[in-house]
Amino acid sequence: MTPIFDTHAHYDDEAFKEDRRELLAALPEQGIAKVVDVGASIASCRAAIGLAEEFSHVYCALGVHPNEVQELTEDSFCWLRTQLSHTKCVALGEIGLDYYWKEPEPDLQKKWFARQLGLARECRKPVIIHSRDAARDTVDILKAEHAGEIGGVVHCYSYTKEMAKEFLDMDLYFGIGGVLTFKNARKLKEAVEYIPMDRIVLETDCPYLAPEPNRGKRNSSVNIPYVVTALALIKGISEEEVKRAAWENSHRLYGMQWDGQ
Repeated sequence: MTPIFDTHAHYDDEAFKEDRRELLAALPEQGIAKVVDVGASIASCRAAIGLAEEFSHVYCALGVHPNEVQELTEDSFCWLRTQLSHTKCVALGEIGLDYYWKEPEPDLQKKWFARQLGLARECRKPVIIHSRDAARDTVDILKAEHAGEIGGVVHCYSYTKEMAKEFLDMDLYFGIGGVLTFKNARKLKEAVEYIPMDRIVLETDCPYLAPEPNRGKRNSSVNIPYVVTALALIKGISEEEVKRAAWENSHRLYGMQWDGQ
């Protein structure tokens, strides 16, 4: 039985304040062998490093989310650069563009997205890309920064299969989570049918986006099997084939060794 790799989680979130350590400690015996805790602000990056240092199966990604870039300064950017060399840091993220909210203004988001992409290139880390209601600008900046040479994943992919082709042309991976199980996720299901299985990784974005039948509740890595079932149905393959492909893809994405390599 292939274990599960949750490539994108936020266990540093306040939603896990009461039971964070107990929950994380129990994951391996529940089939969740590896987790990447993803930073979204400087404070959450510090917390992600702490969790990665405490738990052998937890790794971290460090970066500043588009909705948090107003906090970035040259000093905090330098701190981020130094922390990316941490032995358990596997990626720079999550970074990108989010136009769902009116603040911060798009120009500030674009500035720090490009700066962080450049930092990823400098530090030789793949990127975790957040893109919400900003598909065209995201693609344009990724192309301008030659993201195909950097590598990375479009986290919580939510666009069309036509847009997926543009990301595929840059050799990026696609993070697929609980939204795939939603009844109204027709556009995503069409995109997932189109995206090759060797470019898909599993994620939760927990505590957010719990899959059916737990939609609306606090999410955690133990819900990933619902996503595996949905993926297997769409792809016409077994759940074990989905888990094996996703396990291997996740290690390639993050440049990590695994038993099969």
